[in-house]
Amino acid sequence: MKDCRNEELIAEIINLEAILNLPKGTEHFISDLHGEYEAFNHILRNGSGSIREKVHALFKQELTNEQMDELCFLIYYPEEKINTLKQVHSLNSDWWFDAIERLLSIVRFSSSKYTRSKVRKALPKTYAYILEELIYQYDETTDKKAYYRQIIQKIIDLGTAERFVTDLAYLIQRFVIDHLHVIGDIYDRGPYPDKIMDALIDYHSLDIQWGNHDIIWLGAVSGSKACLANVLRISARYGNLDLLEDNYGIDLSALRTFSRKKYQENFKFKPKSNPYRKLSITEITDAMKIQQAMAVIQEKLEGQLIQRRPEFMMTPRLLLDKIHNGQIMLDHVTYPLVNECFQTVDWSDPYRLTSEEEAVITDLLHQFQHAERLNQHMAFLIDKGALYLPYNNNLLIHGCIPLHPNGTFQSITFDGRAYAGKQLLDFFESNIRRAFDQPWQTEDFATDLIWYLWCGECSSLFGKKAMKTFERYFIEDKSTHLEEKNAYYILRNDPEICQKILHAFRLNLENAHIINGHTPVKTIKGESPIKAQGKMLVIDGGFSKAYQSVTGIAGYTLLYNSFGMQLAAHKPFSDKQAAIKQNQDILSNRQIVDRQIKRLKVKDTTIGASLIAEANSLKKKLGRSTQIKDTIETKID
Repeated sequence: MKDCRNEELIAEIINLEAILNLPKGTEHFISDLHGEYEAFNHILRNGSGSIREKVHALFKQELTNEQMDELCFLIYYPEEKINTLKQVHSLNSDWWFDAIERLLSIVRFSSSKYTRSKVRKALPKTYAYILEELIYQYDETTDKKAYYRQIIQKIIDLGTAERFVTDLAYLIQRFVIDHLHVIGDIYDRGPYPDKIMDALIDYHSLDIQWGNHDIIWLGAVSGSKACLANVLRISARYGNLDLLEDNYGIDLSALRTFSRKKYQENFKFKPKSNPYRKLSITEITDAMKIQQAMAVIQEKLEGQLIQRRPEFMMTPRLLLDKIHNGQIMLDHVTYPLVNECFQTVDWSDPYRLTSEEEAVITDLLHQFQHAERLNQHMAFLIDKGALYLPYNNNLLIHGCIPLHPNGTFQSITFDGRAYAGKQLLDFFESNIRRAFDQPWQTEDFATDLIWYLWCGECSSLFGKKAMKTFERYFIEDKSTHLEEKNAYYILRNDPEICQKILHAFRLNLENAHIINGHTPVKTIKGESPIKAQGKMLVIDGGFSKAYQSVTGIAGYTLLYNSFGMQLAAHKPFSDKQAAIKQNQDILSNRQIVDRQIKRLKVKDTTIGASLIAEANSLKKKLGRSTQIKDTIETKID
């Protein structure tokens, strides 16, 4: 019995240490999606051009460019592409046979770096046995060639070719990207963050670093009325109230009735153009009034929070009590107010909600906390998310590590203890999780701290001295609108500062990087996403249409495989249906960031470290490490 157990341990150690010598899988980094589902979905399906690379590598001598384009879109959108082709011409047996053979070639090519066990787990159950036979036993030079061709022909004859081709296409998508990193800001601005969340929930392997726009949605579900007010105001501002009503089931009728009663048309609050559909006159008018209502409620709720949390050091942001006779004094300068909509403000107690406002916000908070689909998405964000992640010797973080201008870590004191650097982010994260686990606590410290992360000076997600929402709405002088950035955004160009940050997060190897999102890279003005001699990579290139006039592109993605890192800059995505019909891919420019001298293997990765630890633990169980090592080396050789 003992010998049998030892044999099992030996076999497992052999398996683990063999896996360590496989090539490192491909990581895909993406950031600041802001609800732009169609562009995100396309880049996820094409692996930022990885599938096209493989198609060209295999078939550039055999197929024309048009044929390779068609094959790529068959992989990206198998159901839609097949239907489009059917409308043009009938798909005969020869077409299906050629398509299956080509897709099988790509499956073999893209799965070659994975263990047979990992591949087997990814296979669709219906065709698992057949696919395993075709992937691993296939050899055109053997006597089995007729056998393999007969399998494919029988699939066609039995009328299951379409399903088989579809499964092969999704299998290729699965194998091309081993792991996905989402560096924050799934929510706000674009109309379909919910669709992005659904896609992420179904994705095979990923992690998420929370962005500042994600955090206010988490805050709203966790009980923060101030975060909730921001979510509603931003949804109205970008013409996305239907996301709340139609997709998350939030009833806005009470808010709509209240805002129609209290507010007038005010064109400063006109919603921005929705890039996916034209809003009706009624929708525009309602969004205009709801945005006013939430802007005022937000100022009141944030004022209450600032007053009960003096440790946040945000008293300069108490503004309603500084208004007198249509003017406000800021930093000893008096400014006239414009676009005023303060009819619900009691100037003797300006931060108190009226009874109607209280009823509206209480109702909305209850709905947010009980909306099933929304809570499923927020629970997934908590489960797969974090403020930062050290992974494969890279530090992934959406925003910043707050710094003083001299390069030291900026600190803030809570309950007599100062926090800075990694400790500060760990403190923030523990409170985010605590607030989410206790949603009935609506004014506790942890819940208030989520709002601080949205707009506080020492927040790693905000990264500015103050948020000037009030000034942008109500003061015409644009000098008051400027939001002073944290010193991090200048100092991150310095390799020594980046190395200091990496060291603080226990990432000490020479080829370590910081990977950021949050601040759109103004490529159109010559700004580079590669900073600090390659130590810092900023991959917010403007997925959101609202930013593309500033960036000049439509998003960056980063690929990190066994050969090194490549940064892809993407052109705008037109329309899914037109792209499928015309085989019109997102045009991307690739740039090598870091090429490895020696090809990376699994043993060089974060997962590899855990496999090594597991193998060492098994060796200790055996109690004869040297002998086992000799046995392993003999069997592997």
